[in-house]
Amino acid sequence: MSASATPTPAAGGRLFTGFTRLCKGLAVILFLVHILVHLFPSAATYLTLIPARTIPFAWNLVTAGYIEQTIPGVIVSIVGLLLFGKVLEPLWGAKELLKFIFIVNLSTSACVFVTTIVLYYITQEESYLYTPVSGFYGVLSGLLVGIKQILPDQGLNLLVLKISAKWISSIVAFISVAVSFFIKESMSYLPIILFGIYMSWIYLRYFQRRLEVGLKGDPSDEFSFSSFFPGFLRPILDPIASIFHKLFCGRFARPEGTGQQTLDGSQFPGSGSIEANRRRERGQRALEQRLAEKLATVRNAEGTPPPKQQQQREDAEDDASDKV
Repeated sequence: MSASATPTPAAGGRLFTGFTRLCKGLAVILFLVHILVHLFPSAATYLTLIPARTIPFAWNLVTAGYIEQTIPGVIVSIVGLLLFGKVLEPLWGAKELLKFIFIVNLSTSACVFVTTIVLYYITQEESYLYTPVSGFYGVLSGLLVGIKQILPDQGLNLLVLKISAKWISSIVAFISVAVSFFIKESMSYLPIILFGIYMSWIYLRYFQRRLEVGLKGDPSDEFSFSSFFPGFLRPILDPIASIFHKLFCGRFARPEGTGQQTLDGSQFPGSGSIEANRRRERGQRALEQRLAEKLATVRNAEGTPPPKQQQQREDAEDDASDKV
């Protein structure tokens, strides 16, 4: 069964079920922090990212990512976290997912902080220093990149369109940039989304530990930087991306298992494609296992025996009728 053809929500029976404990806990935190900021508006001064006050309030780099100041924002963040986490946590594990969320959130806030400081020195506009920046959109964008890595061919139904998961993060980035031309307050969300996508790709591409293959990162061509863009742009983007490739993996990675292998897979030609196939197979097995477990649960609830037991029962009845 192909992973791209697996109707996960339909086969499971319901879309909004099967959420993991970690994601439900984080969703509660997002909701409680939203209520806190509304009950005590002054708390936003200490918890959101205000570049002029980040020093000495350095904890803003962590707390800002978990503060949604609008009702639509907190709804989108909670629903996105529950849905994306339900896909990624069974494949990564709760510990790795929590680590991913923390790293993407912190690195995104740090990049936004540096960007606003640079923009202030270029434009001399104090609004860059005193505009509160917060939101979970960076982590949500990063989770989309994780889905692109693990299930690139999984089809997602968006309204009347069916789009491969590998293009969702790119579409989100394009729409965000396009909308920013018409909304003056784009500074409050656009850098978070763009840096969330980029920093999550950096982490998954070069630093995520994967013990099953004995190296860090994902060297496959299907997860290169240019894979986020249409094919006709890749000849232009590949030379630019090679700079970051040399920066992050211009050294040998220490494999966790036996043997030596570089991060770019140069010792083993075609290793990137092999790893991509393994990643798809792992995603497919996880989806099939989840469907099998849910199907077994439904059968147990209805009192229907599993196929193997039912076949044995039918064979026994046939033998009995033959003896008669």
